[in-house]
This record gives sequence, C-alpha cells and structure tokens, in this order.
Amino acid sequence: MAAPSFIQANTAGRLHDAREPSVSPLDRGFLYGDAVYEVCRTYGGVLFAWDEHWDRLERSAASLAMDLGHDKTFYLSEIRKTTAAFRAARPEVAELYVRLQVSRGAGPIGLTPSLADRAGYVILVQELVDAAPAALDHGLRLATPARFRRNAPQALDPAWKTGNYLNNIQCLREALAAGADEALILNQAGFVTEGTVRNVFFVNDSGFFTPPLSDGLLPGITRDLLLTAVDTSGLPPPVERSLRPSDLTEFTEAFVTSTTQDVFPVSSLDGRAFPTRGGTLTRRLKERFRAYVAKRLAGEQHLRV
Repeated sequence: MAAPSFIQANTAGRLHDAREPSVSPLDRGFLYGDAVYEVCRTYGGVLFAWDEHWDRLERSAASLAMDLGHDKTFYLSEIRKTTAAFRAARPEVAELYVRLQVSRGAGPIGLTPSLADRAGYVILVQELVDAAPAALDHGLRLATPARFRRNAPQALDPAWKTGNYLNNIQCLREALAAGADEALILNQAGFVTEGTVRNVFFVNDSGFFTPPLSDGLLPGITRDLLLTAVDTSGLPPPVERSLRPSDLTEFTEAFVTSTTQDVFPVSSLDGRAFPTRGGTLTRRLKERFRAYVAKRLAGEQHLRV
C-alpha cells in the first residue's frame, strides 16, 4: 500500500504538515515512549466508537498515572479542527484515519515522571482506504515468532495502549523475515495472544475463538464489539479460550480484527493455508460488523468530522 501523500498534524493546537518538526526533543513520548494513544477511523465521514476509544485512553493513562491534560470534549474539538484542516487540503478523501497521542510532557532528561512539565498532545489525520476485494481475497499471512514473545503484564501490560511498541516491532520484524505480513505472538507461557496491531480469531464448526484478555493482549475495540454487540444470531458463537499453537490444527478459518480494517481474513499461518473468499464465516462476520456500524451511525451523526 502506498504511503499517504499528505498527513495533517495538530501539535498542542498548532496545525501543520506532519513532515514539519513539532515535538520537543525533551518530550518523554519521544525519549522514553512515555505516552498513550488511540487510533479511530470514520465510516461515512462519522468518527466511529469514539466513546470506547476515549474510555480506553483514560484507562491506559490511569495505569501509567498520567494526566491527559484535557477532557474528552476538548480533544474531540481538536480532532474536528484537525480533520477540517485535512479536508480543506484533500476534499476528495472519503474516510479518515485519526490518531491522538498524549505524552506525559517534556522536561529535564531523566526517568523520574515528576520531571515532566505538562501533558502534550499530537493529532494526526490521514486518508483511510478500505481494503479492495482483491486484498480480502489475498488475506494476511501470519507467522509465529520463535525468538520473541509478548511482554509479560507484570513488566508492561499489553492492555495499556502506550507509545512503547518495541516488543511489537521485534515480533513483526521476525514475521516479515519469514515472508509473512503479520506476527502471531505467544505469551511467556506459550499461549496465543494477538498480532502486533490486531487481535486474532480462529474458526471451526462450533464457534469462532479468540484468546481471553487474561492471556495478555490489548482489549481491541473491534474485538469487543464482535464479542458483545454485533448480531451473530444463526452463526457459530464467539468464544474466549486460551489456545496453544498445537490447538490451532482444529480450526478451518482464521481472521484478525482492528479499528482500521475491522474484520480481515487470514490466508495462512506458518505456511498452513486458510480460505479467504466468499462463503466463509469470516466474510459473514465482516458483513455483520458493517451492518452494526451502519445501524449505530444513524444515532451518532454528531460525531461527523
């Protein structure tokens, strides 16, 4: 996929091209990954699941004892300002990717959190292009890293959406070197957790299965909606279950979930092929999720950006 031609930035209220420098080199998000963030997307020009994303941002910040600096209303207003600037520059774009990152702030070099002056924020807006039918048919190739495992919750809890992604990057590097598109990361005990930026599901005749949060993974917004809000009547049910790699031979399909791609097929795992085309449960779940989105958007037009 080609890189976006233009990314609109908003650094502490200043609108600018994202290629321009804006963050202090003493910012703790830059120095230490001492930051939290969320990524939202639009459907039909409406910011989707903003409440859930904000709630998770607050949980992540509270876990780090970090002050977000401003409230939900303020940040939504800044997102609107940023998306308006983007649309002024790129009026032809339909759907948007919106990233809000809040750092603890800047200050003298040193790990002590109290050295930070005040919370700082950056908002990034770029075009989001939905996957073409050919991309869905191709699916994602997953590989299980042998060298790297998911960081333990007792060290840095994967449930916190922080600016520190080195664990994910190392896992992805290993998967890419194996010819895959994404990693399937195991925890320290050898159980399946998630991908580097996606939750994972596996399908058989009795249901579609995903690891429980207790195995150490991010509580994805799309994952949660698929488990609790999307109408899956008449389909095999969703199940949370701990899974080892040896358990995965019983499954006939696999898919991943994320904010930007919602439900996306997996075409292979460590060389084992899965179906991706029409008629799969994955495709039916994607249709059900999009139907849920459409129904919900009818009551969320106040979040049009």
